[in-house]
Amino acid sequence: MDAIRIHGGIPLNGEIAISGAKNAALPLMAACLLSDEPLVLSNVPALADINTMARLLEQHGASIEPVDDGHTVTLHANTITSTEAPYDLVRKMRASILVLGPLVAREGRARVSLPGGCAIGTRPVDLHLKALEALGAEIELTGGYVEARIPAGKSRLTGARFTFPMVTVGGTENLLMAACLADGETVIENAAREPEITDLAMCLIAMGAKITGLGSGTLTVKGVDRLHAGSHSVVPDRIETGTYALAAAITRGTIKLTNTRADILDSIIGAMRQAGVGVTIEGDSITVTASSGLKGVDVMTEPYPGFPTDMQAQWMALMTTADGAAMVTETIFENRFMHVPELGRFGADVNVHGGSAIVRGKANLSGAPVMATDLRASVSLVLTGLAAKGETIVNRVYHLDRGYERLEEKLAACGARIERIQGV
Repeated sequence: MDAIRIHGGIPLNGEIAISGAKNAALPLMAACLLSDEPLVLSNVPALADINTMARLLEQHGASIEPVDDGHTVTLHANTITSTEAPYDLVRKMRASILVLGPLVAREGRARVSLPGGCAIGTRPVDLHLKALEALGAEIELTGGYVEARIPAGKSRLTGARFTFPMVTVGGTENLLMAACLADGETVIENAAREPEITDLAMCLIAMGAKITGLGSGTLTVKGVDRLHAGSHSVVPDRIETGTYALAAAITRGTIKLTNTRADILDSIIGAMRQAGVGVTIEGDSITVTASSGLKGVDVMTEPYPGFPTDMQAQWMALMTTADGAAMVTETIFENRFMHVPELGRFGADVNVHGGSAIVRGKANLSGAPVMATDLRASVSLVLTGLAAKGETIVNRVYHLDRGYERLEEKLAACGARIERIQGV
């Protein structure tokens, strides 16, 4: 099993081009199931999760053809050959549940394996199911599968008003896609507002959907008879942007991030500036620079536009090197502090109290062998290893391959001493 070896303590300086957002690309790929015409997506990141989604879509009968550099793909679900998403594929990636809404809306039925558990906490799909039931779908749970169908005597879902009792990104995406092919109007209240939701809506509009309220908590969808061919460029990855911004900060270096958008990073940029990190925005680039004297800043994870849960572990890593104390509060997932014991192996001073962690910064961290537990925890250990003196070995880095394209290459181009090795 692969590991990453880092010789830390080197300020990073250079330029990193940001990839397309994984969390946007996955629902965009699922959207191809809504039409029998091609969907062309550009700025698609080369990641393990993208490959998993491609295999799942091929299982349903879609063809996936890379174009030019491989970051552009044509997805064509001319004929749906199977409405079942089997366990062997779904278990590898929770985003597989996103085929449920499109399949029911287009084919009138779907059988999708329940995704199961997750290292960072439970992420139930009950809200996805209640939302589809509101459109008239009949739902049955049997043998570890969700079976959804349009009732006998009806050929399409029916628009409805549905209010999510809590914000759910995946639930909003599933309902949004299904509503595009439903009869009448659907109003989605308490919809997730993440940029990835807006990106999906813009793609669906390019395919002929009628959606209003983009970027707000209320989305209105007027169903259409069919969606046609379309093309769309995946939004830049705000989490990758934030991660490499903190790589500059934690090593007290300077990195220019290109092909990104500052307007979807307000909470992260605000926290960095409060900590004393320099942030300069120019067009589609962000330059981040830091020196000594960073101070501890409290953050609390919240749904967008609040501080993202996917940046919590990386922020905690930065705070282990700041002056003073910082409180990091997690409100989205109950088990998202599993990186804390591993940070302690570097010498970090972090104490967890329920849903909050108190981080007391230290001037000197030491490299250590550590174990990754999930995607964002993995990269927080890489960041800490970049800052720590001596050698760090990060084991179980297959998590990183799910969400960070060419991580070692991008960091090495900025001067990091980092390489992939066989696990120890």
